[in-house]
Amino acid sequence: MIGTAFIFGIGFLAQIFFAARTLLQWIRSERARQVVSPASYWLLSVAGSYLFFIYGWLREDFAILLGQFLSYYVYLWNLDWKGLWRKFILPLKLVLLLTPVAAAAFVIWRNPDFASRLMPDDGVPLPLLLFGSAGQVIFTFRFIYQWFYSVRRKESVLPLGFWTISLAGSLIIIIYGVFRSDPVLVTGQSFGFVAYLRNMMIGLRSGHSKKEGRTDEN
Repeated sequence: MIGTAFIFGIGFLAQIFFAARTLLQWIRSERARQVVSPASYWLLSVAGSYLFFIYGWLREDFAILLGQFLSYYVYLWNLDWKGLWRKFILPLKLVLLLTPVAAAAFVIWRNPDFASRLMPDDGVPLPLLLFGSAGQVIFTFRFIYQWFYSVRRKESVLPLGFWTISLAGSLIIIIYGVFRSDPVLVTGQSFGFVAYLRNMMIGLRSGHSKKEGRTDEN
């Protein structure tokens, strides 16, 4: 029987990878004086998301798996654009591609009433629950937006809209965490909120500088 400490350890390790990706991307952007999309950001995203799938699998929590599912494959797509995916051996590719599907199928099989597990039964007021869920949906949508934007540009980028959506989703989750007295949510999102705000400022400044440069050329 897998111990609870081990399971939570996997969850916290996943969060460490997520925090590391944000920190490294932020540092790289500060140095470049413009928002960058380094390969390390997507590599750490895949590592963190994969561990979170394992965590959700062990916890038999379909909500966790659902929250990671779409963004996980966006991470893999960005890895491919960065030229890293082709360097992986075939067995590793298969494991990365199939683990989320296997995890979701396992949880559904073990819990036929999985849909009811998405709604916590701990006395949370419905308006507050909907508010927090909206934050999670917005937070996940940022990677869908990033994917569409990058496809149109035919390169992996982190556009200004990505950070705007991140800020909105993060703020909602922080407020939800305050009302729920959840220090994990508040602490985890607060660091990200600062990084998202800073990236948005860098993006706006960089865009303004480029406009000024085009004006001078004319």
